[in-house]
Amino acid sequence: MTDQTSLLVIEDNDANRDALSRRLRTRGYAVTEASDGAEGLALAESGAFDLVLLDIGMPGMNGLHVLEQIRRTRSRTELPVVMATARSQGADIVEAFRLGANDYVAKPIDFAVALARIETHLAHKQAVRDLRASEERYALAVQGANDGLWDWDLHKKAVYWSPRWKAILGCDTSDISSEPEEWFSRVHEDDVNRVRAAVHVYLQSGQGHFESEHRMRHRNGSYRWVRCRGAAVRDAERVATRFAGSIADITDSKIVDPLTGLANRLLFVDVLERAIQRARRPSASATASSEKPGSSFALLVIGLDRFRSVNESLGPVMADRLLAAVARRLYAMVRGDATRRATRSFTLARLGGDEFTLLLEDQGDAANALRLAQQLLDEFRRQFDIDDRHVFVSAAVGIAVSSTGYENADDVLRDAALALSRAKSNATHRCELFDPAMRHAALSRLRVENELRQAMNSNALLLHYQPIVSLGSGAIEGFEALIRYQHVSRGLVKAADFIGIAEETGIIFDIERRALVDACRQIRLWQQQFGAAAPSYVAVNLSSRRFTERDLVSEVRSALEETGAQAYSLKLEITEAAFIGDVAKGRATLAALRAMGVSCSLDDFGTGYSSLSYLQGLPVNTVKVDQSFIAKMVETAGADMVRAIVALAHTFHLDVVAEGVEQPDQAEMLRRFDCDFVQGYHYSPPVDVARADALISQQPWRAVRDAA
Repeated sequence: MTDQTSLLVIEDNDANRDALSRRLRTRGYAVTEASDGAEGLALAESGAFDLVLLDIGMPGMNGLHVLEQIRRTRSRTELPVVMATARSQGADIVEAFRLGANDYVAKPIDFAVALARIETHLAHKQAVRDLRASEERYALAVQGANDGLWDWDLHKKAVYWSPRWKAILGCDTSDISSEPEEWFSRVHEDDVNRVRAAVHVYLQSGQGHFESEHRMRHRNGSYRWVRCRGAAVRDAERVATRFAGSIADITDSKIVDPLTGLANRLLFVDVLERAIQRARRPSASATASSEKPGSSFALLVIGLDRFRSVNESLGPVMADRLLAAVARRLYAMVRGDATRRATRSFTLARLGGDEFTLLLEDQGDAANALRLAQQLLDEFRRQFDIDDRHVFVSAAVGIAVSSTGYENADDVLRDAALALSRAKSNATHRCELFDPAMRHAALSRLRVENELRQAMNSNALLLHYQPIVSLGSGAIEGFEALIRYQHVSRGLVKAADFIGIAEETGIIFDIERRALVDACRQIRLWQQQFGAAAPSYVAVNLSSRRFTERDLVSEVRSALEETGAQAYSLKLEITEAAFIGDVAKGRATLAALRAMGVSCSLDDFGTGYSSLSYLQGLPVNTVKVDQSFIAKMVETAGADMVRAIVALAHTFHLDVVAEGVEQPDQAEMLRRFDCDFVQGYHYSPPVDVARADALISQQPWRAVRDAA
């Protein structure tokens, strides 16, 4: 044997295993030995063996169990297994065949018989391999039969083009000469220099094979995408003398979205570029070319809402079927509209993900685009039937029209995407027409995003701390850590002016991670510096995105370990928005945090949709009454609302913190309502660490209470 065949012998009897292995090695086999079932299974799963000789009767994991595990991943053909048993007949042999054994030999093993059976199964395995290789070669040959062949005699400078090669380009035999230029002259002007250079490099280098994908002009004037492959024949000096190969028409795969059958980005951008040129063409040339002067167009981008959650709940296969169903409905609706209006041409495409694009030409003005957009949105009011399931999905539409004045497709797509983003952020008006103010807003947001990223790198983002004061003792119970941005020209910027953009762009994850670590480190320093007089905890605000999209428990554990802070000295502030869509997951996360010793506050209580239900079901420690209620407490009947919230929270054994306390009479009313803690400008604005240190040392409100 030229290629050594590898066998695995699994036998618990040392003498039998050694004798059999030695005799097999004398026949040229590479033999690996295993003394029990567990070892043998591990070897079988990790090694590349051609056949296994497996003893049935072994202590622990017997041969039948090993066989069963092997057959879970390897078929009879991939890995033949010959069983060895002391009983030539019986239940074990029957069970072995049921589990997928290829053959068996009886003990004591007749080596000649065993060798014959081993060779038989190895020969069968090789025959199957050869057959498969032959079938693959045949399949390739069949596939290649649809390719156009060419053979270039480099000395004679003449090329043979097969009939199929010519047919791919829509040409007859007489239409094409044997000149090599027949190839290059038909290559698209944007591709021809690249193709010529690639051919030259290949013929000069003599390395590998030639392959190129490019566009070639069809007889009807359109362009077809082809994949050209070839190889050169070289003389003794490695100089190419012949260059032969094939071309295959790959247009469909290049311009059609395989999931929906609609145009893909490549085709759509090409069509859009031509529409832009027609819209910019002056009247004189338009008259000469039979094109309509100043032909208008409108681009609609249709984006599905919350498709990510649909994908997660239905699974990727069902989600793909939903996209295909959406494409069919959109196409039927637009085609019907175009048929009724006769003069309008359209191109519907899927550029990727859950967004579709629609290009309207001829009557592609803003009024028609808005009318059609509303019809498209109405189509989404009807359910989609996907494999006997009723699925509802909504959408939004962004529109850009040619009257804005465009020079390239990227600008049109960008502006329509900006309009779509605006439409998605509007809960009621789901269709938006682009105007230049959107672009200015987008550029402004991009500027802020870039500044935030630079601020992260330059430590311009820092924490200020607002004291949370006990109404009973006047002592500082804790501090709320609030993010501030030290801007180079605008000074100290509050979180409200940049957190929204940070959340949308994902920068919030890095910002909050740093805030969490810095706050934990600071409370640890205060505890070391002030001892028993130190605040009990520091509170850190978390966005709903971090709560739903990140492993919050692991991140908190990491921050505590990194800083040495105790879990009881950290409190996380979250809003009801963190639980929308998955209350069960929210409960589980909070329960895990509580088990660690970390406490949680329900922030902005009373401003959400289901505060009472959340309060009953979530394992939180504290309720923070939103400052909007505190502001109305004195002038209006808002006092009753605050009193009710405090009483309700105490019913569930929760602490209450009133936010936004700015007046002495507000603090006094809260004291009468038995509110536990307060914070706000009446006590202190958010301050830097040095000022917070001074407040901890002075305890100004405790002194006032003591004096009282």
